[in-house]
Amino acid sequence: MEQTREIVLDGLLTFEKELSFSNKLIGNILDKYDYLEARDKAFIKRLFEGCIERQIELDHYIGSFSSVPVKKLKPLIRNLLRMGVYQILFMDNIPDRAAINEAVGLAKKRGFSKLSGFVNAILRKISSEKDNLKLPDKEGDPLKYLSVKYSVPEWICEKWEKEYGFEKAESILSALLDIKPVSIRFKSTLTGKEISEAVKNIENTGAKLTKDSRLPYLYTAEHTERISALPGFEEGIFAIQDISSCLAIEALDIKEGDFVYDACAAPGGKSILASEKCGKSGKVLSNDVSEEKVSLILENAERMKAKNLTARVFDATLFDAEKEGKADKLILDVPCSGLGILGKKRDIKYNASPDGLKSLKDLQWEIVQSSYKYLKKGGRLLYSTCTINRFENEDQVERICKELPFKIVKGPVQLFPDKDGCDGFFYCVLERI
Repeated sequence: MEQTREIVLDGLLTFEKELSFSNKLIGNILDKYDYLEARDKAFIKRLFEGCIERQIELDHYIGSFSSVPVKKLKPLIRNLLRMGVYQILFMDNIPDRAAINEAVGLAKKRGFSKLSGFVNAILRKISSEKDNLKLPDKEGDPLKYLSVKYSVPEWICEKWEKEYGFEKAESILSALLDIKPVSIRFKSTLTGKEISEAVKNIENTGAKLTKDSRLPYLYTAEHTERISALPGFEEGIFAIQDISSCLAIEALDIKEGDFVYDACAAPGGKSILASEKCGKSGKVLSNDVSEEKVSLILENAERMKAKNLTARVFDATLFDAEKEGKADKLILDVPCSGLGILGKKRDIKYNASPDGLKSLKDLQWEIVQSSYKYLKKGGRLLYSTCTINRFENEDQVERICKELPFKIVKGPVQLFPDKDGCDGFFYCVLERI
C-alpha cells in the first residue's frame, strides 16, 4: 500500500499549501488514479478525509509526545505523523506496525532520512499508549475538550456552547462526525409506483435505500460506491439532495404557474425542485455569480429535464429593475459560514473565522436588500442557510421583518444534525406585505 499512502501524503500537502476544497481535491485524486482497485481507492479516500476531519485531535496527540510544536514541524513530517496516528487510532484493519513502517519508509524516500527516527519514535509511542491517550479535562477546560475531541476550532465550540448550552453543543459536534448515508430525492412528479420501481432497480445493484418518513420522494442510500453510476441517475429520475433543502422548498408552498426567482442558485437543487413544483405553466430563473456555477446549474437542470428553468450569470448584490415585482416566490439561499455541513465539507471549519462571519452577515443583508423587490405584494420569500448560527439566521430574519415590508408565515426553523438526521440548516418563509 505504499503507493496509496504516498498519494494521500501528496494530497494532504497540497491541501495544506493551497487551502484547496478538500472534497474537490479528493475527487480529482480519485479520478487521476481511477485505475486502482476499489479497495485502494476506498483506503485513499478514508485516510485523506480522516486526516483532515480529525486534524485537531491528531495534532493534540502528536504534540503530547513531540518536543517540537506540531506547527513547527516540516509539512511532510507533520502530515506523515497525522496519517500514521489516524491509521493507528481509527483504522482497525491496518496493523500498527504497517502504519509505522510505511511512514518511516516514506520519510526516507522523500529525503528526510534524518527525521525518520523521530517519526518512528512518535508513532511507536502513540501506538503503545493508544488506550491511555488523554483529552483535555472536560470539567477544567470544557471548550478545549470539545475542540480536541471533535476536531473543531475552539471559537465554534464556544459559539454553540453560548447559544445552545454545553450538552447540545457536544451533541451537534458528535453528530457532525458521524458517517451519514447519502440523501437522494426522486423527481417529485413521479408516481408512487414509479418511485418503487426505481428503488427496486437501484437496490438490485447491492445498494440499500431507506425511505424518509417526512417526504414521499426522499430516501437515504447506503452501500453505494458511486451515486452517479446508479440506474436512473443519468436519466434524471433522482438527484443527490439533503432533506433540509427539500423541506425548505416545500415550506415555500410553490403553486402551479408560479414564477420563482432563485438569487444564489448553484448547484441548482432547490431551483430544480421548485421547477417541478411550479409545473409546465410556471418558470424558474436561477442566478449565480460565475460561469462555472451557472454551468453546474444548467448541467443538473438538463439531466433532471427541468425545461421550465433558465439560468444566468448575475451578481445577487445587484438589482435587476426589469424583474421588479414579477416573482411569486423568491429563494434566498444566501452565502453563509457553512457550519451546518462541517461533516460533509471538512475544510470549512479551518477556513472560517469570527471576522469572516461579520463579512458574511453584511453580504447576506446586501443580497436581501437587492433582491426583495423582485417579489410581488403577497409573494413569499424563503431565507435559508446551511449553518447553525443565530448571527446569520434568526438575527437576519428579525432584521428583515423590522426594516423591510415582510412578516413571517412559516418558521423560523433550525434543523440540527443530531436531532433531525440531516445537515445543520436554517429556513424561514416570509410574506411581502
